[in-house]
Amino acid sequence: MTVSSNAEISTSSLSKRDFDVERVRGDFPGLHQMVHEKPLVYLDSAASAQKPQQVIDALSHFYAHDYANIHRGVHELSQRATKAYENARLKVQRFMGARSEREIIFLRGTTEGINLVAQTYGRANVSEGDEVLITTMEHHSNIVPWQMLCEEKGARLVVGPIDDRGELDMDAFEELIGPRTKLVALGHVSNALGTINPVKEIIELAHERGIPVLLDGAQAAPHISLDVVDLDCDFYTISGHKMFGPSGIGALYVRESILEKMPPYQGGGDMISSVSFEKTTYNRLPFRFEAGTPNIAGAVGLGAAIDYLNELGMESIAAYEEELLDYGTEALRAVPGLRMIGEASNKASVLSFVLEGIHPHDIGTILDQEGIAVRTGHHCAQPVMDRFGLAATARASLALYNTRGDIDRLIHALETVRKVFG
Repeated sequence: MTVSSNAEISTSSLSKRDFDVERVRGDFPGLHQMVHEKPLVYLDSAASAQKPQQVIDALSHFYAHDYANIHRGVHELSQRATKAYENARLKVQRFMGARSEREIIFLRGTTEGINLVAQTYGRANVSEGDEVLITTMEHHSNIVPWQMLCEEKGARLVVGPIDDRGELDMDAFEELIGPRTKLVALGHVSNALGTINPVKEIIELAHERGIPVLLDGAQAAPHISLDVVDLDCDFYTISGHKMFGPSGIGALYVRESILEKMPPYQGGGDMISSVSFEKTTYNRLPFRFEAGTPNIAGAVGLGAAIDYLNELGMESIAAYEEELLDYGTEALRAVPGLRMIGEASNKASVLSFVLEGIHPHDIGTILDQEGIAVRTGHHCAQPVMDRFGLAATARASLALYNTRGDIDRLIHALETVRKVFG
C-alpha cells in the first residue's frame, strides 16, 4: 500500500500485530533513560527524531574504518568513502521514487533545499510582477526564501487560506493560481497541524497551467510512502534528522529536465569539471550542486536510516501511526478545557493543542518535570498561530517508536498541569 497525499491512510489490510513497537523501541537507546527521575516519553519527533542503534553503528563504523574525502582520491579509503556516499544517494533515490540518482542532491536539509530552488530556479524564472503561491500553513523555511526572492525581483508572494479545521481551502487556492504564477510551493504535511495536503490534486492544477510545484517533505518522509514520479512534482526536499538519521543532512529531488537548466547554487570544489582564470566548466549532475566537502558521514547515516525504514516497511509504519494518532486524538479531546488545533480529516503524526487559561510554555515545563518531552511555541509557523488567534500551542508529535502508554502518560501529566493551575 502506497499512501498518497490524497488518500486516507487505510489500515484495512494491516493491523497493530504487523508492527512490533516494543522491538522497535529496543532499537532506540535514547528512549531508555530517566528524565527528572521519570522514564522518558519522547513526543517531539516532528522537531527531530531519535536515532536507532543501526544508524549510530553505521556512523561509528564509517568514521572508524572508511572515512576519507570522496570523489577525487585514488587510495582505498577514498574509494570506500565514495562508494558509501554514492550508495546512500541511490538509497535516497529509491526511497523517494525518483527516476535517476542524477535527480538527487545532498544538502543540509529541507531548509537548504528550498533556498537552493529559490536562489537558482527562482532567480532565473521569477521576474517583476510575477507571483509565487504558498499556503497559510507553511513552515518559515517555506515562506522566508520566497519573500527574499520576491523582494529582490519585485514579485508578489500569494498565500492560500486554510479553514478552521486546518485544511487548505481548495476552491480559493485554485482561484489564486493565475497567469503570473511562476511557482507553487507548499508542505506535504504541516508541521504545526499535521494536515496532509492534497498535493497530487494541487500538482495537477498547477501543471495544467504549466506551473512547477515544490513540496516541503520534511514532515511527510518519516510517515508516508513517497513516490515523486507518481506525484509528478518538480521539486521535493527532505531532512535526515526527522527520518531517524543524522542532523545536517538532507536531500533535494529535482526533475532532471529542470535541473539541467538550473544554474549552480555555490562555487567551489567538486562542482567543477575544470577551472581557469578565463572560464570554469561545471561538473555533471548532480555534482554541480554539491560544492565543497559534503557531509559524507551524514549521507551514510541517512542511508542507514532509510534501510531501517525500509526494513520496517512504510506501509506498516503508516498503519501503526494512524491507529496511534486516532487513539491520541480521542484521549486529548476528553481532557477538560483542552482545544485541539488542527483537526483535518487527513492527518499524520501531530497533536497540537492549548489548555484554557494555561500558557503552552507552562504546559511544556510541567510535562518536562514528568519526563515528557513535547514542543511548545509557534513551531516556526507563526502565520498558522495567527490564523487561529494564538501565540503558541503545545505539540505532541508521534513517531514509529511511540505507544499508547506514552499517550496515557501524557494525559495523566496534563491532569497534573490542570491541578497546578486550577
